[in-house]
Amino acid sequence: MQPDRHAVIRHLLAEYLEMYAARDDQLTERFSDNFSGYAGSSDVLVKDRHAWMAITRQDFAQVTERIGIEMVDVCLQDLSADVVVTTAFFHIHLPMPEEVLSREVARLVLIFRLEGERWKIAHSGISVPYRQANDGEIYPLAKLQELNRALKEQVQQQTQQLNQSQNLYKLLTEDTVDVLWKADADLFMTYVSPSDQRLRGFAAEEVVGHHVFEMFTEDGVALVKKLMARQPTIEPDGTRKGFVTFEVQHRCKDGRLLWAEVLSRPEYDANGKLVGFHGITRETTKRREMEDQVRQLAFYDPLTKLPNRRLLTDRLNQAMAAGKRSGLCGAVLFLDLDNFKALNDTHGHSAGDLLLIEVAGRLCASVRGMDTVARMGGDEFVVMFRELEGDRAAAQWRAGAIAEKIRVCLSEPYLLALTDRNGDSLNIEHHCTASIGVVLFSGETVSQEEIFMQADAAMYQAKAVGRNCVRFHATHDR
Repeated sequence: MQPDRHAVIRHLLAEYLEMYAARDDQLTERFSDNFSGYAGSSDVLVKDRHAWMAITRQDFAQVTERIGIEMVDVCLQDLSADVVVTTAFFHIHLPMPEEVLSREVARLVLIFRLEGERWKIAHSGISVPYRQANDGEIYPLAKLQELNRALKEQVQQQTQQLNQSQNLYKLLTEDTVDVLWKADADLFMTYVSPSDQRLRGFAAEEVVGHHVFEMFTEDGVALVKKLMARQPTIEPDGTRKGFVTFEVQHRCKDGRLLWAEVLSRPEYDANGKLVGFHGITRETTKRREMEDQVRQLAFYDPLTKLPNRRLLTDRLNQAMAAGKRSGLCGAVLFLDLDNFKALNDTHGHSAGDLLLIEVAGRLCASVRGMDTVARMGGDEFVVMFRELEGDRAAAQWRAGAIAEKIRVCLSEPYLLALTDRNGDSLNIEHHCTASIGVVLFSGETVSQEEIFMQADAAMYQAKAVGRNCVRFHATHDR
């Protein structure tokens, strides 16, 4: 991440946390309309801004006074040039006496997306590990108050401090969905909470005494070894840095693999000698699904599932760089459907959508796996071929042959299965052709925008001479 973006995202995260801690309702105005998320102790997913605003106001109404946020760690990750994921780990201190929630590590995931010139939040998820909230609660206040009363009664009865700690620890480890664990300095497990059996299927006796590496894949083992080889970071006050966070696949008893995030912290004795590790393991399946959805929205057309202009631009940049190294020419085909509007006007947008999906399928079936078919919007598509030929004339001939093959393929009749207003099936046959503009690229210095403009101009030349044909930019026609 570039330093200036790094600073901007950290500033936005700090502003978000301050507004959340201050219970400021203006926080909801930070979110765009394209929003998803989950909140609080319940893992309740929300799919739009209105649902998120409702659950946030429910949160603020339940705890109206300012809450304390004690930061533990912050991670930032780039998904693309305009999508950044931040993950913050912190303790929540409610404005009331409580001994449970403030000990747990809460997690806030914010996915920032650049919309125009401003960074906005497309996804927010706050996860409170202690999951015993009643209906209508964001924080488990009733349970916290109940536990506080129980602890006070134990103090009043002069119960031994050791028994209090053991009872509370047992309560936390059995109720949380996260896995609490301990290992010795050689990474052999010495304790695992019962939630590991719910998560991976292994009972505690099947884990304790075994090496940590047994629960990871080979890639996970390599990552842990790499982290272990690093020297611990020393803070300004002389203490070693706290949690180390990493994400690896875990082996389950039934043979499945699941992704989980591990928060690990080393333990040292009074002489500074490493004596073990303890931490939390948290399944990240839902978060990864959300990230996959964000990637899909950022790089793919939702209707045809083809790459969009953003992903096409990235792949074209790679193809141009590869062509400069290899000396092989590539080609960009810009095509526009000739009879699309008539279908929309006669049978509606649902018919048009079916046609676009069918066109996308025919295009993908006409190219190699290394090529890219993208939808630019409306009824415009782009096909990008890489590494055709070293000789420009041979590359032009080959690109023209492929373009002609695509033109013929797209001119075949389309049989579209529709449903009329009465719910009855309706099959229509539609004839649609394509005007195709082609431009070659190789090692010459030319911008991506120029390549798109040249291909677009060639496509309009094809339309001008009668449509349903192929034209090259600044070369002889085919």
